[in-house]
Amino acid sequence: MTETFGARLTRAVAARGPLCVGIDPHPGLLRDWGLSADVAGLERFALTCVEAFGGEVAAVKPQSAFFEAYGSLGVAVLERVIADLRAAGTLVVLDAKRGDIGSTMEAYAAAYLTEGSPLAADAVTLSPYLGFGSLDPALDAAARSGRGVFVLALTSNKEGADVQRATDASGRSVAQEIVDAAADRNAGADPLGDVGLVIGATVGRTDLDLAELNGPILAPGFGAQGATVADLRAVFGPSLPQVLPTSSRGVLRHGPDLATLRNAALRTRDDVLAAVAAG
Repeated sequence: MTETFGARLTRAVAARGPLCVGIDPHPGLLRDWGLSADVAGLERFALTCVEAFGGEVAAVKPQSAFFEAYGSLGVAVLERVIADLRAAGTLVVLDAKRGDIGSTMEAYAAAYLTEGSPLAADAVTLSPYLGFGSLDPALDAAARSGRGVFVLALTSNKEGADVQRATDASGRSVAQEIVDAAADRNAGADPLGDVGLVIGATVGRTDLDLAELNGPILAPGFGAQGATVADLRAVFGPSLPQVLPTSSRGVLRHGPDLATLRNAALRTRDDVLAAVAAG
């Protein structure tokens, strides 16, 4: 790729607005759509989403686990989803939350961040809780191939706070350490670095200093999980222009009708645009 992920994301958001729509083929959603909870239903669900969102929103985020649950045939559907979205010119953020060390991390990087891999997306979510440095093979692979990563920093699940908000002797939280490590990786990047963060839109007051991040923020929880436009402004403040809110079930519940599904995504995007414009 000739452009960095940060540059491509900036361009996509400028063209199509700041929204990432999730593809979460949960068995309950398959049933709500009148589909069977098997590979055939998975494929129909996922490809309907591709048709609805491809070329319409800045990014789409398939949740890898819901495809992996069906074994090799489910992973084959995921491969097609990634290929078809990228062919439509839509950025793909694969939500895999991988995190390991050494050669295992290198293998994950080869799978998700290396050109030629059938699972290679434009960006992948990573967990830094074996130490931020353990992510180096993935960060390096992303830099070489013009891809990006989103590193878990402050998540909305209640269990996460015990670790993420824990502080050291200086009072700096674990989440802030992750922010600072990402900022170091993004220093000097223009227009935006390739090492993003995941910060839940429902976390409330973060106490994070994001001023030097110079990277994107993926914010799940907008819509069905309860986060509103007001929450986006309250949680992210002056960093809101760097935020890519994610809505999954809040949009997906409008399926299976293709036009209704697409319109739900576009309405959600317009809500986010209004939030950014209002500051």
